[in-house]
Amino acid sequence: MTSLDTGYFGPYGGRYVPETLVPALDELERGWREIKDDPGFALELAGLQRDYVGRPTPLYRSERLAEGKSVYLKREDLCHTGAHKINNALGQALIARRLGKQRIVAETGAGQHGVAAATVCARFGLDCVVYMGSEDMARQAPNVERMRLLGAEVSAVEFGTRTLKEATSEAIRDWITNVETTHYMIGSCVGPHPYPELVGELQAVIGREAREQILTAEGRLPDAVVACVGGGSNAIGLFGGFVDDADVRLVGVEAAGAASLGTGRAGVLHGARSSLLADDDGQIADAHSISAGLDYPGVGPEHAFLRDSGRAEYVPATDDEALAAFHLLAEREGIIPALEPAHALARALELDAELVLVGLSGRGDKDLATVLSR
Repeated sequence: MTSLDTGYFGPYGGRYVPETLVPALDELERGWREIKDDPGFALELAGLQRDYVGRPTPLYRSERLAEGKSVYLKREDLCHTGAHKINNALGQALIARRLGKQRIVAETGAGQHGVAAATVCARFGLDCVVYMGSEDMARQAPNVERMRLLGAEVSAVEFGTRTLKEATSEAIRDWITNVETTHYMIGSCVGPHPYPELVGELQAVIGREAREQILTAEGRLPDAVVACVGGGSNAIGLFGGFVDDADVRLVGVEAAGAASLGTGRAGVLHGARSSLLADDDGQIADAHSISAGLDYPGVGPEHAFLRDSGRAEYVPATDDEALAAFHLLAEREGIIPALEPAHALARALELDAELVLVGLSGRGDKDLATVLSR
């Protein structure tokens, strides 16, 4: 789906960055090309995924969520740190170490990528600075404390909407200033080439495991695979296991107030061309979601390509629908999800399909204050 020479998924992707960053991106691309085909890297990553992250994560069949259909949950909430973000952070830490970078900058919205970045930096002895909007810091306070306990510096971003978009912009500014010593550990399948490809490949372990697990459990592939989409890394990782299976529906679920695929337009944000929320003059519009991880006005370029090609469909879920699904899973299965995958669950339960696989991308302890305040 992507041209490895140009970093495009159809008309989406590419590099739209200051000249200062081009050498760093070239270095990263060369390093990624070498490392991803290195058996030593694959062995080290697989060992850490098993012994440190806790992979493979279970595929759990829900008994009480829905009548007339089987719903399986891919339990990324059981990863070390409580979300899928550790898959990408771990791989990028290994790459940064190979490239001789001793300092990591990262952005975070819901805090899960920030926690994952801080975790792997602690593991490998790397300096870590995480940029986070002050609005997100207030509603994701437990994750802020986790990052600090892990030794990371959490830098509050006080301009704009004070959420993920501004945190990403500030992390990029830091990277431009310190590009010789610093690796930008981007948290989703967004940004300039090679990040969408790199992050997608590091998250593809989700889809590979899920495909094998559902075949073992049911003897066939699911009718539909459903995942929440903000930037889109957990979804692109899960979809990757099924994208070549034409009979499997791929359904991405966006927050209704941040539906860049459903209501957006083509444009450039944070170094790549994709589908984003913008006005007629091309000015980036504000996004809203009860979930700090979904209120991003753009999306990974591969998702925009999958939408245009018709291979995947993207639908919205409202705050209230996500909250209802959150409570339903907690009360009927004893699993407290993050608000992000609660959006996916809300739509999955309505699908006209007998066998549905849902990406449960994170656990909900970070969201308890938000839920209890509603």
